[in-house]
Amino acid sequence: MSAKNEYRSQIEAQRPYLVRYASLQLRDADAVEDVVQDTLVAALAGEAKFAGRSNLRTWLTGILKHKIIDAIRRISAERKRFADEASDADEFDALFEANGHWVEHPPAWEHPDASLEQKQFFAALEECLARLPARISQAFMMREHLGSDTEEICNKLGVTPTNCGVMLYRARMALQQCLDKNWFGK
Repeated sequence: MSAKNEYRSQIEAQRPYLVRYASLQLRDADAVEDVVQDTLVAALAGEAKFAGRSNLRTWLTGILKHKIIDAIRRISAERKRFADEASDADEFDALFEANGHWVEHPPAWEHPDASLEQKQFFAALEECLARLPARISQAFMMREHLGSDTEEICNKLGVTPTNCGVMLYRARMALQQCLDKNWFGK
């Protein structure tokens, strides 16, 4: 058996242990499977990094711990996003009466797709963004333009998740009002 095949066999032999270890940390079987697979792939790709200075199981467990931390962060962010969406749903529901009709019917936008394509729209959007307080604008751009999650925004701006949610809400509301006034002619 070649050295590469032997290394692969040794790694695969550790799979049941890795699954048990990950199961203690993560209660979701799919998440467990994902982190174990990611660990095995990383170990196979990093064969050169394993110089035998530690036990193979110890080295794999170290990789697995980092994968578990990443999974917990991802799961936490998904839960937070779900909670935010539920909050957004409450705000959305407030726009309608019990019978499903609008409380206040929004004005019709003429050719919204064409508006988005126009340079003038983006100029108006930039102007509205410039009117926001710097930190609120930064939080909004990090979320909507860069795709940052709440944790990244909180770390970068030094705010709590609750404060971040408030900042993003204020940014959205201010941008909506500014664009309604300066672009859609409300």
